[in-house]
Order: sequence, then structure tokens, then C-alpha cells
Amino acid sequence: MRPENCLLIAMAFMAMSFTRPEKEYKIFQFPQNQIPRIDGDFADWSMVPDSFTIGIDQLENTKFGQGNPQNPKDFDLNVKVGWVKDLNRLYFYIDAFDDYWDFSDPALRQDIFELVVDADLSGGNFIYKNNENSNKVPLSELYFKGHGAHAQNYHIFTPVQDKDWAMPWGNTPWIKEFPFANVAYNYNFKSGESGRLQMEFYITPFDYAAFEGPDRSVVSVLKENELIGMSWSMLDFDGKQCESFMNLSNDLNMISNGSYLCAFRLMPLLGQYKKSIDANWTFVTENRDERIIRFYDQSVGQITKYHWDFGDGATSDEKNPVHQYKTGKEWVVILTVEGPAGKSVRSKVWDVVTK
Repeated sequence: MRPENCLLIAMAFMAMSFTRPEKEYKIFQFPQNQIPRIDGDFADWSMVPDSFTIGIDQLENTKFGQGNPQNPKDFDLNVKVGWVKDLNRLYFYIDAFDDYWDFSDPALRQDIFELVVDADLSGGNFIYKNNENSNKVPLSELYFKGHGAHAQNYHIFTPVQDKDWAMPWGNTPWIKEFPFANVAYNYNFKSGESGRLQMEFYITPFDYAAFEGPDRSVVSVLKENELIGMSWSMLDFDGKQCESFMNLSNDLNMISNGSYLCAFRLMPLLGQYKKSIDANWTFVTENRDERIIRFYDQSVGQITKYHWDFGDGATSDEKNPVHQYKTGKEWVVILTVEGPAGKSVRSKVWDVVTK
């Protein structure tokens, strides 16, 4: 098969893994020096443009009153999602109004923001009852082998009272604990009253979340411009009745199957937060005994000229050079880059060591 045909098939398969294929939602990239604090202040979110807001109009009541638009005077919801490059966390800001907040029940019967994330687009069922191996393996065993392993479902209590802030639906309750997650609220109402709720939280998505804990788990690596699968539902309880089960996928299957999620793109930094030119680099030791080091440019901006000073008198004008040191030492390596925006220098002191 021709490579381009393989690519088309792969792209078609990816498109099939999303509901609402006409929609692509955006995840705002926070600068690394402006990471949102989970403190209930919410001022950090003022830098996120309104174009990143996902409102109640995007949700559909798929369980009760299908086809009827949600009345924002009954329940209103606006959500923003953010990320920070190289941090592998997803940040959320929720601004909601309810004419009857219900959160007195110590169990599940309360207003819930149900969030599902499948960061590596593995798709498929992640709830043990729907596991295709149930004809060979007892459900009780499948619960611990895979429930919530390749995609995660968080029942987030809005707001929380006298219990943990969330219930990860599956075999990995540790993923709701710090440092993998954190939450802060701001509200001024009691259960049964109306009012405005603001909250912010972050979670850590996992390609594989193990029952045994983080040591056996694999954190999802979030990369700029890539797509992840995600959706949420809002369960609106008024008294003892759930009167609305709204979800972004417009399909109730999203709560247990990663193939029914929406496409979210991890956006690059907006222009006003980018440096016009900024030198940076990294390296790997290709052969420690022979002292062979490969250098990689990671500079930002339009670069037209590179100059490496390896610290031992040798230089290179390549973008990603390989250099062999003759002696063992701690080295000061300097990269200078130039472009239309000017010049930038990055020196790293004793990062590169040969012995």
C-alpha cells in the first residue's frame, strides 16, 4: 500500500473516533511563567479569550427532554480549558448558574460535572461492564484490570461538601489526589438555593492508569497542535430528581466509551505571549565512552543563522550538530541564533559533562 494511502486511512480512522466531527474545540496554552494557580481567585483566567469559552448552547440533554434547548435561567454553564507546554496537565475553569444547587447527599445524588478524557485517542470502552473479555474473565477482575485505565471519567461534585471533590469512575481513585489533581471553589449559597458557582481545577491525563498506582502508570504527553479526545456532561439534580443530563458530545455513550468524545486541539501560544526570537537547545549523549554528544536546537522564532560554541575551542554553524569531546570535563556550551527579529544567546553551564 502506498504511504499516502496509509495516511489517509489513519486520518479517516481518527475522524471516526470523534462525535460531532464538524466541531473542533480549543485548549488555551498558558505561558510557562503564568501557570494558573488553583486558589479560587480565577484572575489567571482573564487572559483566556472568550473564543475559548464553551457554553451551555453546545450541550444537549440526551437523557431527559431530548431535543429541548437548555434554559439558562434553570442552569447555565461556561467552561474554559487550558494547558501548559511540558507540564502534562489539563486546567479547567467553570462558571455556572443553577436555580437549585443540590449537594447535600453524601453519595452521587447531587449536581455533577462529569468529565471524560482520552488523551491518546485510544478510543473504545473503558468501563468494565462493557469489556469484550467478559466472556472469559469475571467482571470483578476486569474492574481492576482496565476500568478507567486508557481513558478517565471524573465525577466532579459541584460544589463539594464533606467528601472528596471528585470520584474517578474506575479502579484508580489516586488520580484525584495531589499532585495529579487539585481544585478550588468560590460560591455563596447553600444546598437547595440558587446562585453562581466558580471553580477551577486541573487533572493529569493518563495513557494508562493502573490500579496499583502511579509507578505502573503512564502519563499522557501533551504536545502542541495535537488533538485529544474529551467531553463532559452536566447532571442537574433538583431535589431527588435528575432533571437534566446534558453533554458536549450530544451522545450519552461518551460517559463510558472514548470513541464518543469530542476533538480538542492543544493550541500554541497566542502571538502576544511569544518571544520574537529566543535561543534554546538540548542534547543527548550518544556515546559516553567516546564522548559523542548530539545537540538539538529548540529556539523560538524565525532563525536564519546558528552558531554553536562547544566550550573546547570547537564551533559549528549547523542547526543540530554532533560533537566529539577529546577530554573529560564539565563544559559551558553556547548557542547563538540570528534572524529578522535580531539575535539571541543561550548558554548552559555544566549541563554537558564528559568523563
